[in-house]
Amino acid sequence: MLEGKRQKSGLTAAWVSRAKPKDKAYKLSDRDGLYLQIEPSGLRVWRMNYRFLGKQRTITFGRWPELLLGEARERLLDARRLLAKGVDPVEHAKLEKIQKMLAAAHTFEAVANEWLEKIAAEGAAAMTLKKARWLLAKLYPAIGKRPIREISAHELLLALKKIEATKRYDTANRARTAGSQVFRYAIATARAERDIASDLRGALVTPRTTHRAAITTPIEAGALLRTIDEYDGYPLTRTALRLLAHVFVRPGELRWAEWSEFDLNKRVWTIPGHKMKMRRPHAVPLTRQVVAILGEIEHDAGYSPFLFPSLRSVDRPMSDNTINAALRRLGYGKDEMTGHGFRALAATLLNEMGCWNPDAIERQLAHADGNSIRRAYARGQYWEERVRMMQHWSDHLDQLRGGATILRPKFGHSGS
Repeated sequence: MLEGKRQKSGLTAAWVSRAKPKDKAYKLSDRDGLYLQIEPSGLRVWRMNYRFLGKQRTITFGRWPELLLGEARERLLDARRLLAKGVDPVEHAKLEKIQKMLAAAHTFEAVANEWLEKIAAEGAAAMTLKKARWLLAKLYPAIGKRPIREISAHELLLALKKIEATKRYDTANRARTAGSQVFRYAIATARAERDIASDLRGALVTPRTTHRAAITTPIEAGALLRTIDEYDGYPLTRTALRLLAHVFVRPGELRWAEWSEFDLNKRVWTIPGHKMKMRRPHAVPLTRQVVAILGEIEHDAGYSPFLFPSLRSVDRPMSDNTINAALRRLGYGKDEMTGHGFRALAATLLNEMGCWNPDAIERQLAHADGNSIRRAYARGQYWEERVRMMQHWSDHLDQLRGGATILRPKFGHSGS
């Protein structure tokens, strides 16, 4: 009588727990094809029999007690819904298993490494790659081993908040940006659905922008130039400081300068695009003073391709901290002057002269113009003016170094 009731209403948790193994495997049927198969070893497995395209098939849902009766019935209902849609539950389960295996292989760290290899192959600057690796490594302890498709915005936020808790607000924001690039790459390669990092805009503390320390007055500039002349450290470092004042490129662009990039006959230094922040080649007119400074460097391309090789290895340029360390040795604190500050010095004083087209100054600073047509036009339009401007700048520095009274030049920019 009890067995009859069980067959009509299905199993109960109590019946399942009391079932004992027998000499042969047997089934405890529930309903709608669901049953619990009990092996002589005591193993209990939930299964379902069904027909698909005229063939008898069996799908296994899982073991008891890991999968309880109510959960097995939910799996049964899911399978019946698939059948109603014309989908074979067994094939669907195989596909899900493959997707989970792929997801496990496509962790955040694995995809991030792929993205780094991609941008390296595209010519990303060494410093860009170094910074990206450093920022992404901040996220690996929390989400590095997680399948990228399964990471939630909340998980990423917690990882970023750990960085923010150390008061490194700018690092946290830049790590979010780096993470966003990885998620966008994952979307493009069909391993993620969306960029969850974009959901976190505004969630982190945004630090107040602080401009790099720089000297921007003629009197201070003259004092700096005279101090550089008295630098008693490594002579090549003094040469780098003197050259940076005249060409005002980014410090990293000077560090990686190679002799092969200089045409002293045409008096131009052409920096390849892969070394530039904006990924476009940049031409620097060489003034008389710059050519003279270059002539002071013992050029031996067989020794090193770099103007300023490292003391430790001729196959590497000088350290990225060399310029700033030299300025500290000269007595300039990090809140007074930096290697990047030579750009601010040139931009400020050249604009204050009032005789150079601001676009020519921006072009010489290698700042980006979002309009590609205007950018191409500007490159041709301002070259001659930039040549004159750079020579005037070198002459101006000589006057500042000597403490002479500065006179404004009488020639102006073209087309004004």
